[in-house]
Amino acid sequence: MLKRLALGLVLGLIMGALVAAAVIKGLGVVTFGSFYAYVFAAVTGVLTGLVTGKPIWAKGAQIEAGLKAFFGALLGAGVMAAIRAWVHVDVDLSALAPNMSGSLGDMPAALPVIGALLGAAYEADNTPEPEQEKKGAEAKGSGKAQPGGSKTRVAKDESDDVEVDAAVDASKRTTRR
Repeated sequence: MLKRLALGLVLGLIMGALVAAAVIKGLGVVTFGSFYAYVFAAVTGVLTGLVTGKPIWAKGAQIEAGLKAFFGALLGAGVMAAIRAWVHVDVDLSALAPNMSGSLGDMPAALPVIGALLGAAYEADNTPEPEQEKKGAEAKGSGKAQPGGSKTRVAKDESDDVEVDAAVDASKRTTRR
């Protein structure tokens, strides 16, 4: 589980850093106001939800990834609101870009933090089942007897079918008269 948690932290950090780099280099924004802070936090949440946990390209994961993306947008904006309200940390990143210093909630530097938190939560939630439980679940769902497991009869005798068919035919004859 710690491996998955670390993987989620790293993937979320990368997604947040990519969005922050796009905001800084692509749009030329080094500090943003309230509206853009929440918009980019939501975008970070969406991208993190699509990539971490069970990614969208995994077999049968499209609905789960879509739900994670939707709630990632909401959680990303919520975490940004918490950072802007309660975390008053001054960050000086003027070595990376001029005039890039101020409170963490006013800078794109908060986006990797948001991505890392969401990525860790999604990966920790997506912990796979242990192999023993998975094998037991497959045996129950497949209907096949496993070596060492209990055997159950799933087919009935053909004589039962014949008796039922004869009874149905007799009832049809009596109702037609």
